[in-house]
Amino acid sequence: MTEKRYLKQTKPFRVPTTDGKLIEEHFGLASTRTNAFSVAHMVAPPHWSEPLQTPEFDEITIVLRGRKMIEIDGEEVVVEAGESILIKAGARIRYSNPYAEETEYWSVCVPAFDINSVHREEE
Repeated sequence: MTEKRYLKQTKPFRVPTTDGKLIEEHFGLASTRTNAFSVAHMVAPPHWSEPLQTPEFDEITIVLRGRKMIEIDGEEVVVEAGESILIKAGARIRYSNPYAEETEYWSVCVPAFDINSVHREEE
């Protein structure tokens, strides 16, 4: 029998959160044990924010709905629906949604998102 050359994701891993953010990892360490990359669908509630972090991976964010504020090495960058951004590994960043509406987006990390390599700072 030939090994399949595809993996159809029908049940993404829903990451448990305590801040109201929806995270559904379709491919990555938690969902498929893939370490080369991760792909996650996210919805950030209004007035949501994460701590500062300095990840060891590149991250691409593609905003579908709403807008997202990203602090990158002290500079504030707004990414709106229909826009995307690539943030390189080693940048000191903070993701947030300081706005009144939800923000829906996809995130691609290379290599895969790993809680041990995100280096979140304590607030």
